[in-house]
Amino acid sequence: PMYFLLRNLACLETCYSSTILPRKMAGPLTGDRTISLNGCVTQFYFVGSLIATECLLLSVMSYDRYLAICNPMRYPTRMSHGSYLKLAGGCWIDGFLGNSINMLSISQLIFCGPNCIDHFFCDLIPLVKLSARPSLMEMVTFTLSLLFSLVPFLLTFISYICIISTILRILSIIGRRKAFSTC
Repeated sequence: PMYFLLRNLACLETCYSSTILPRKMAGPLTGDRTISLNGCVTQFYFVGSLIATECLLLSVMSYDRYLAICNPMRYPTRMSHGSYLKLAGGCWIDGFLGNSINMLSISQLIFCGPNCIDHFFCDLIPLVKLSARPSLMEMVTFTLSLLFSLVPFLLTFISYICIISTILRILSIIGRRKAFSTC
């Protein structure tokens, strides 16, 4: 499961780079540094979805290590082939569905005035600042940020506290080293 999750993380990072780099590289080559609103929103959708997926995936990876170190006898049943496929798939689905809420909110914004963002990719905060009513979007963004970053962070943090306390109870130094090396 750990290598499957690492492959997912590598794939996610490749997708993340592929979302930003083409536009960044095209700007200096063509001299056209503009992006349409639809292109901006599309780019942000994929960037935001991949960031949310990454946060969730890192949390699942910490759960995997928690089970392997703190509950090694239950590890084969809890992290069976089907369960880690479901966990990884859930990360991808939740990341993309969760960011759809953001996109729905962005589609309701009204843009007026100079629509220029001084960034090489479409970022949320400058995009929201261009709109006429940013307050609703700020609330939605804050809520989604809590959901997709704080909750996985807390789960990861708690699992590593449990892992460290379990490792410190191992009497042999070699056993401790071995357990720490898997993290």
